[in-house]
Amino acid sequence: MPENDFKEEHYRRIAYANEHFASGIPGWKTDRGRMYIMWGPADEVESHPTGGTYDRPMEEGGGSTSTYPWETWRWRYLEGIGENIILEFVDPSGSGEYHLTMDPSEKDALLHVPGAGLSLMESMGMASKADRFTRSDGTNLPTTMGGQSASMNEFNRLELYAKVNRPPEVKFKDLEAVVTSRIVRDQLHFTWRTDYLKVTNDTVLVPVTIQVPNGQLSFQSKDGIHSATMNIFGRVSTLTGRVVQTFEDPVSKDFPDSLFQQSLKLQSIYQKAIPLRPGLYRLDLVIKDVQSGNIGVVNSRLQVPRYEDDKLEASSLILADQLERVPAKQIGAGQFVLGSSKVRPRLDADFTTADRLGIYMQVYNLKPDDKSHKSSATFEYTVKKGKDQIMQFKETSEEMKQTGDQVTLERLLPLATLSPGKYSLEVNATDTLSRQTISRTAEFTVKAPQETKTAANATPGR
Repeated sequence: MPENDFKEEHYRRIAYANEHFASGIPGWKTDRGRMYIMWGPADEVESHPTGGTYDRPMEEGGGSTSTYPWETWRWRYLEGIGENIILEFVDPSGSGEYHLTMDPSEKDALLHVPGAGLSLMESMGMASKADRFTRSDGTNLPTTMGGQSASMNEFNRLELYAKVNRPPEVKFKDLEAVVTSRIVRDQLHFTWRTDYLKVTNDTVLVPVTIQVPNGQLSFQSKDGIHSATMNIFGRVSTLTGRVVQTFEDPVSKDFPDSLFQQSLKLQSIYQKAIPLRPGLYRLDLVIKDVQSGNIGVVNSRLQVPRYEDDKLEASSLILADQLERVPAKQIGAGQFVLGSSKVRPRLDADFTTADRLGIYMQVYNLKPDDKSHKSSATFEYTVKKGKDQIMQFKETSEEMKQTGDQVTLERLLPLATLSPGKYSLEVNATDTLSRQTISRTAEFTVKAPQETKTAANATPGR
């Protein structure tokens, strides 16, 4: 796969924010972390980690006071906002959690101390410190001599605050219009699915997988290479219309002349994993074939489950055509990567007797033993054809060397012994200590292998 410089920089910024701005919560959740991730490193940083004496500029009233820890970040230019952008962060609690402020007086540690930290006019008896608390511009700044600079205007400060916190501009405006205008032009047919995996008590990872038949794409031929490009746009919103998550990606497919006809019988698959809180959402997906202009649209209900803490729970059961470990540097990053494994779902659940069926499921809230502090669980896999049991096998958490409160099931099941037909797979997880059981079921189809199959045509377009 080609290098994605934007993604690499995004994850670098997240790592930097977590390392430098954490304060009881991950750095990426703090105001400084968010600004760093969204806008990159500032051109100039003025940092006062211990606060101290501060001589106010005249636009803030002049005079001297003592401050809490504070920082100002200055960018020479920010796209879509303007030039000479200055943001101020204050840590009034002394905990290291700086927050973005629109009030320059918030860093004044003597603000509520009578007779201390007076401004120039207050020290000359030309103004009262009490006047600071009757201002209507959202600040507690002292009265200044002369006028205010444009940057101190309350409307300019509000506008700047709104602009630096807004989401990035949508690149595929034409696809966004399809979502917002309710115009349905369903010319490009595709399949999709969502899975659910617990991250924390209030966060669920939702991989959205999309599969498009290559035969529906328009290819252009140049120098013996056939190329097609599709733009994918996705949006998750609440039932009241508030946008929670948006994703958009261009996806290109290239095939040489020798593999082009075979590739038309295959599928192109794409996945985006998005973190969501439990609840009911609306999912909108739009795919556009760039060459032909054909568009496919899906509008669907998205019910994100809530995983309870006090009972046995499990993720979705994923049937995969590719299930393998990834290198350490790729853990948790990239398409189809769940933790330390690459799990590529087979959306149509059609396999041949020459394939191996990938089984992936996570089990949560296993009870630990009071003495050994290890969990004890049994996992039973049952394959049925109709009502007839075809095969069954078991494994334990001890055999898998996974004895924590969470276990990940990863199995590759050879299908050579199965005759063509429709089957069901049931996975039962039993916690032997809490005596709780949970099960997940999935359907799949086994077909005879194709007569002509090369090593090359197993992966193009995926």
